[in-house]
Amino acid sequence: MARIVFDLPAYFGFATELQIYISHVNQGGHLDNAQLLTLVSEARVRFFQSLGYPEADVGGLSIVVGDIVAQYKSEGFHGETMRVEMAPADFNRYGFDLVFCMTEKASGREVARGKIGIVFIGKASRKVAPIPDSIRQLLLARAGEPGSPAVPERVSSPST
Repeated sequence: MARIVFDLPAYFGFATELQIYISHVNQGGHLDNAQLLTLVSEARVRFFQSLGYPEADVGGLSIVVGDIVAQYKSEGFHGETMRVEMAPADFNRYGFDLVFCMTEKASGREVARGKIGIVFIGKASRKVAPIPDSIRQLLLARAGEPGSPAVPERVSSPST
């Protein structure tokens, strides 16, 4: 099977820190793959909160995860603090990819990278819905797209 390979964006408009607890570690003594998804999900919730929205009501719509891909770069261990950086990318009419990079805070060691496919859905219909323009503009600002309004200060850049 071919390995998943993709490049990280030059700009991350959001970052948060999460600690690896003992419940995140498997019998091999490192971050469990299912728990990686738990940590990335928490970072995703914080990303939307940083925009001023809960995931259940983003501009009058809900969001769902359509897919997720992750590539491990190294092990994560109990007690380490992970810095998870995120950037919206690859927009389409109904959603976008939320690219992430997880690094160990103290050393800067990259632990994992990946992307989450976000899809907007109507709360009542439970069917895909177009991204509201106001939300698209906020996301483009976090992506650092040229010409987007209110591009935030640079939060970080990848060290790869």
